Amino acid sequence: MNTVKDATFEVLRQTGMTTIFCNPGSTEISLLMGLPDDLDFVLALHEGSVVGMATGWAIGHDAPALAVLHTTAGLGNAVGAIATARANRVPMVILVGQQDRRHLAQEPFLAGRLAGLAGDYPVHTDHPVRAQDVPGAVARAFHQAVTFRGPALVVVPMDDWAAPYEGETVTAPARLLRPVSVTDADLTPLVELLAGARAPAIVTGAGASHGWDSLVALAERLGCPVWQESFGARAGFPQDHPLYAGVLPADRPRLRAALAAHDVVLTVGAPVFRQYGYEPGPLVEPGTTVALVTDDPAEAHRSPAELAYLARPDQVCARLAVLLPSRAPGPGRAPAAPVPLREPGDAARRTEPVTDGPLRPVRVLRELAARLPGDVVLVEETPSSRPDLHRLLPARNPLGFVSAAMGGLGFALPAAVGLRMALPGRPVVAVVGDGAALCGVQALWSAAHYRVGTLFVVLANGRYAVMDRLAEQHGGKAPWPAFDEVSMAGMARALGCEAIRIDDHRELTAALDDVLPTLAARREPLLLDVSVSVDPDFQA
Repeated sequence: MNTVKDATFEVLRQTGMTTIFCNPGSTEISLLMGLPDDLDFVLALHEGSVVGMATGWAIGHDAPALAVLHTTAGLGNAVGAIATARANRVPMVILVGQQDRRHLAQEPFLAGRLAGLAGDYPVHTDHPVRAQDVPGAVARAFHQAVTFRGPALVVVPMDDWAAPYEGETVTAPARLLRPVSVTDADLTPLVELLAGARAPAIVTGAGASHGWDSLVALAERLGCPVWQESFGARAGFPQDHPLYAGVLPADRPRLRAALAAHDVVLTVGAPVFRQYGYEPGPLVEPGTTVALVTDDPAEAHRSPAELAYLARPDQVCARLAVLLPSRAPGPGRAPAAPVPLREPGDAARRTEPVTDGPLRPVRVLRELAARLPGDVVLVEETPSSRPDLHRLLPARNPLGFVSAAMGGLGFALPAAVGLRMALPGRPVVAVVGDGAALCGVQALWSAAHYRVGTLFVVLANGRYAVMDRLAEQHGGKAPWPAFDEVSMAGMARALGCEAIRIDDHRELTAALDDVLPTLAARREPLLLDVSVSVDPDFQA
């Protein structure tokens, strides 16, 4: 007899979702028992790590990942990671277990009140009415995840998997094409706007991370600076390019100042505009026209732009680069100074004098910058050191900067594991603060067990430095203590991951010189627990 589980496995094969990230519970046992050999199971020790690893896997494969969560506790534990996946524009299908359908009305043990538990963060949530509707629901979730750039949930009662599936129809297309390109005629208003601009600028972000070549061609055609969106999930433009202008400020006064010289701002694959603390006033100065190109419907609908295109950014940029007249860079069109390219073996960095005393994060980042290969996948979650990381480690490939656009901690460790699983031949480095690492530390066990050769560089200052500085800025004393008793190296070893404690500059350079040359081929994870002091000039 063909069952709902058999039919769902066929959907997983057809959609390429054959790797299952999971922390199992009893409501999922009927799904997971007897997995066929062509489906791979990956265990994580916490649901945040389940979704975080699936997020990295989806980014690396540029395709939806599959996660399985355990009813209320599992979904509840994973909500923060689901929110990050949504903000990072990462497609994902999440199957959530539920108690047996036949006595749900009596609210038995483990019955989940799952409707709305993840809030509006899923792009789609389905509670199939019949067991036989589950395969179609999973197929639709796959399409929803791709179309709307985020996690799609399907809640499945545990008895559904064994239900018969004979003569049923999967209520979803086997193949869905999304021709979201535009014609030259459609582009006429944007061509006229940019051609007539006195000093255009481009703002880009995660949505343009797959179209670097066409965006570079457009920027060079316009001879204009290109800004990276603030708090972006991925780099949208090569950050070692002479036209790269830096990260856009995240408050309105500085945002207006940064864009004041430009009469037209074209935003590509990013919202208009990501902010942090609220400040009154307009986003741009009067007289500045903002246009938007994105393939994210929600991003298009909420952005205050005078002209917006819901289309593939790479295709639009490629046509604009052909249709627009070439212009040389002029005043207001280029950044004040190009971002310097950091090459492995940078002699200037290697010959800096070694200083005594505690390491500062900036020195750790400089030593990394001197050694990282150009094809590195760099995962960042170090809020107090992010400005220095942007300055010293420019992204030289579309995955040269990967971060959590949501802002919640716990992303970097599991995401780096998932990325390396998806890209086994690429060097993957996570630069993460110890506070953030503690929120996703369970992923280290998965890295060790599955022999995932990621390098984790933990900048350990034993405190939440951003929060401490914010408390100072608000004129108060922080009520939370430091946690410098915590040993990240000790925790890593307890989870089976090799770790090295680093207390000075010589230990740091020795460890980096040892591991980085062979990182792409490495099959065992390594955590560097680097003791750093808080930079006194750091501003939250």
